[in-house]
Amino acid sequence: MRAENVVDATTGGPSIGRGPNPAVDFHGRGVSEAFGHVWDEFGERVSEHFTVISLAAGLGFVRRTLLSLRSRNFQLFFFGQTISQSGNWLTNIALTLLILHRTGSGIAVGLLVACQYGPILLLSAWAGVIVDRTNKRNLLFVTQALEMCESFALAGLAFTHHAPLAAFYGVAVAGGAFLAFDNPVRRSFVNEMVPPADVNNAVTVYSAMNSIARIVGPALAGLLIVTVGYGWCFTVDAISYVMVLTTLAMMRSAELRRVPVTPGGSGQVRAGLKYIASVPDLWITFGMLLLVGTISYNFAVVFPIFVEKGLHGGDGTYTLVYSAFSAGGLVGALLVARRASVSVRTVVFGAACLGTAMRVLSAVPDVALAFVVAAAVGAASVAYMTATTAIAQVRTEPHMTGRVLAIQTVLLVGTAPIGGPILGAIADAVGARAPVVIGGVAALAAAAFGVLAARRLGHTPRRLSRFEGMVASSLCETATQPSSLRPISFVALRPGSGNVVPGLGEHEALADNGA
Repeated sequence: MRAENVVDATTGGPSIGRGPNPAVDFHGRGVSEAFGHVWDEFGERVSEHFTVISLAAGLGFVRRTLLSLRSRNFQLFFFGQTISQSGNWLTNIALTLLILHRTGSGIAVGLLVACQYGPILLLSAWAGVIVDRTNKRNLLFVTQALEMCESFALAGLAFTHHAPLAAFYGVAVAGGAFLAFDNPVRRSFVNEMVPPADVNNAVTVYSAMNSIARIVGPALAGLLIVTVGYGWCFTVDAISYVMVLTTLAMMRSAELRRVPVTPGGSGQVRAGLKYIASVPDLWITFGMLLLVGTISYNFAVVFPIFVEKGLHGGDGTYTLVYSAFSAGGLVGALLVARRASVSVRTVVFGAACLGTAMRVLSAVPDVALAFVVAAAVGAASVAYMTATTAIAQVRTEPHMTGRVLAIQTVLLVGTAPIGGPILGAIADAVGARAPVVIGGVAALAAAAFGVLAARRLGHTPRRLSRFEGMVASSLCETATQPSSLRPISFVALRPGSGNVVPGLGEHEALADNGA
């Protein structure tokens, strides 16, 4: 709005420079005083006007960002998982530091990661088949209860004087087996708790929840480790599962949008792989994820070694740097949450940002700068993973969701048993900064692969405005274009289906690594 129009509207008189002499209007006062009065009036009115606009814009941002929380079941899930995942990260950080301090070896930390995620590599694909055949809420009761028992077992070992390291590794293997089933069922259950139009937003809000947990968990771990010890870290985590089980019990079954159970049969894992290969959006992003998951996403190995050996920090420093990393992840997740859909271009951009940020992190000279750059790495990593997960969830037919997400889990955390020990050995042999450099290079290579693969298929995604995206989404229900002719870079909701259809043009929009 122009200044003269504002003055006209608020004073009821003519605007500055077009009406009578201000000296006459203000009863003989000087021109400067009269103009000052008008200017003050103008400032007050404009300030009030923009305060209202800012407040409305802020409320609109919150509504768009947290849209999926209007569903009661998802509210309960969000609340329970925020507490439980904070406890989960508390255990992850405490167990990593316990092993690192008892051994002083990067290879030992890499072996721990192999124990934690090796079962995922072996079991997740078949776990996805079971998830597709099972009532997801009931299966969550089982997996969450078993993970609570795992945390109690770790607490018992930590409270035992000189408990053997082999016992910690054994419990980590059991926890990995539980996670192989819990991860795909927990993530695919999101689709059942919200309306189809809210699935994209629910994915990113869930990712933001995990980022919140990654802030709270490591910070709490640093506090408990230096005050009461490792045992209480695991105990607090075990108790946090009570909240998850309670919120699951409070859900309304009638409000769940259940997906038809996949019938039994042989070759279903193979069918999942064939399905991914038939959908370009999936095989391109999953190909990128294979490289990123194996080398770039081994933060559980890379970060503690980098902070404590490369930057010469302690436990408190490591947990604070990891909290800064997670805070950046929260920002990245919230920004992506405002999108309406995602494209391959979104994933490629996220991978490129992740690679660049990791290269910068590898060169930071001190802890103070590491806080800032770690936040940037966190934002890029979560933005990349959120986009990848969103494509996997909304681009997949409902009866294939469990298998596709399970295979994604294999590529992301199931490859850690391969990359983790290798990066730990490189850190011991070359230096603590080397794994960070290698991770950055791998992410940049993944981005290059995504660009080349998309171009080879003849698609150059372009970003649409929010208005164009809304129009395209509203037209999806009447789309009749054959699937073989539809662009691969666009995903949007088909109203009422709980899934997406490609076509109508390129678009963008929207997860958790699940670890």
